[in-house]
Amino acid sequence: MLQNLRLLDFRCFSSLALDASPSGAIFTGQNAQGKTSLLEAICTLIRLQSPRTNRLHTLTKFSAPGFGIAGNPWGQERKIHQTSKGLLLKCDGEPRHSRTEYLADGGLIVWMGNEDLNLVRGPGEARRNYLDFLGAQLDPKYRTAYTRYRRALKAKNLLLKEPKLRLPELIAYEDILIEHGEYLTQARQQLISDLSPLAAAAQIDISGKNEELTVTYLPASGPSMKESILQARQRETSTRQTVVGPHRDDFSIRLHGMPASEYASEGQQRTIALALKLAQGDLLQQRCSKIPIYLLDDIFGELDPARRNALLHHLPKNAQKFITTTHLGWMESQSPIAPLPLFEVNNHKVSPHS
Repeated sequence: MLQNLRLLDFRCFSSLALDASPSGAIFTGQNAQGKTSLLEAICTLIRLQSPRTNRLHTLTKFSAPGFGIAGNPWGQERKIHQTSKGLLLKCDGEPRHSRTEYLADGGLIVWMGNEDLNLVRGPGEARRNYLDFLGAQLDPKYRTAYTRYRRALKAKNLLLKEPKLRLPELIAYEDILIEHGEYLTQARQQLISDLSPLAAAAQIDISGKNEELTVTYLPASGPSMKESILQARQRETSTRQTVVGPHRDDFSIRLHGMPASEYASEGQQRTIALALKLAQGDLLQQRCSKIPIYLLDDIFGELDPARRNALLHHLPKNAQKFITTTHLGWMESQSPIAPLPLFEVNNHKVSPHS
């Protein structure tokens, strides 16, 4: 899927050229050496998105004017160059003039990390990000609707903060919010409907127990977003912010009918987070007929052997997997994972593990 990765002034790496096997690789080393940055570079190359920041220019190495990432996922030579003038994108030597154009025939990613616990016990933003990252990969229209909704939302909130209400302009932005917000709401409703049985099956698979997991969509507006906005106008002008719409959506996660954030143990919460991410990968493969690349960031040290091996069993055998870890103690001779090339990351350098 990804045969090589090349970096220039990305995060802590001045330069890097790395060949990858079809099965992937394991990167081992102490913290703050650059392991996670390697996974972040793969994610950015394929999805123009990092799970660690919303601003790509912050990925530039300190004091450098910009960064570059190149590689050939799914047989396409792709290049990203962040400059002072913006982001330059190429695919097979041809410029891609927008992010949407770059992503139109791009690849698929599932990212798994310890921060996934926020899916269970964190704020709603973490769960919305989970849906948005998946939705944008499944449907190009989703990303367009999300981008336009966020721009209109920002403009409306700025209007609400002005001393005098400018109703015609407010209504104009609300029309945009309604158009794209309703699309997002319907798409997210379908995502949860599709994800719920997959997550429930993965929960039983990873836990080894009959743990009943249910996921329910919680829209932040009623059946009619237009009506919800009209009803909320007085409250919005009072609070000076938009209070209804998909930017406040959430979904509930329950284990045996009880809120998982309150009643599930930490081990169960970790399993739920894994189940949600595995459901992402299962749905991507079902809908797109393409196996995503799995990026697993230092998660095995927190799992007991039974759950760890169950997770590895659940991952598609043919999937390319890039794994980071601070130690290799979790790797056992009976581990279900196929042997992966080992690399050591030390002082921002990557070399074959000795």
